[in-house]
Amino acid sequence: LSFQKGLKYLVLAPSGKGKSTLLHCIYGLRKDFDGNVLLNDQSIKKYDSEALSEMRQNTLSMVFQDLRLFEQLTAEENILLKANLTKHKNLSEIQEMAKKLGVDGLLKKSCGTLSFGQRQRIAIIRSLCQPFDFLLLDEPFSHLDKDNIKAATTLIAEECEQQGSGLILVSLGDSFFFNYDEQVVL
Repeated sequence: LSFQKGLKYLVLAPSGKGKSTLLHCIYGLRKDFDGNVLLNDQSIKKYDSEALSEMRQNTLSMVFQDLRLFEQLTAEENILLKANLTKHKNLSEIQEMAKKLGVDGLLKKSCGTLSFGQRQRIAIIRSLCQPFDFLLLDEPFSHLDKDNIKAATTLIAEECEQQGSGLILVSLGDSFFFNYDEQVVL
């Protein structure tokens, strides 16, 4: 597979066929694979922890299937962890994104008290609080209704367009509301 910056990709496969594993390999979380994953013409296996950290702050952003939010922190604190690290979005921009996704009234609540769908929207906002060449989305809408999916895809598409970035979304079968440049079936 080859992914180009600025293009949108949909990766489809049934459960257990490697969708999340593919994204984890691209993101540098897994190195237990045969073959090569090249980022900027360098094998991801050769990136040291400092290079991986730099890449995850400036090149790749990800919404994990399990979201990886800190439940004891508020929604806003979870988002600000990334925003303060990257300085890409300020608090008013974050509040505007939260308003667009209908979670602006939840920013001061502990993530542990939020529904999974609310947490998904917080994780999406957090992923957009950094510069990136690619946004990796691991079944990010599994607990959202059609209206919330449409709002989230609109926000994601706007940010990807603004940054000129690519998008790789993995899904069990739904294509959601993006205009994909390529579809891959695993």
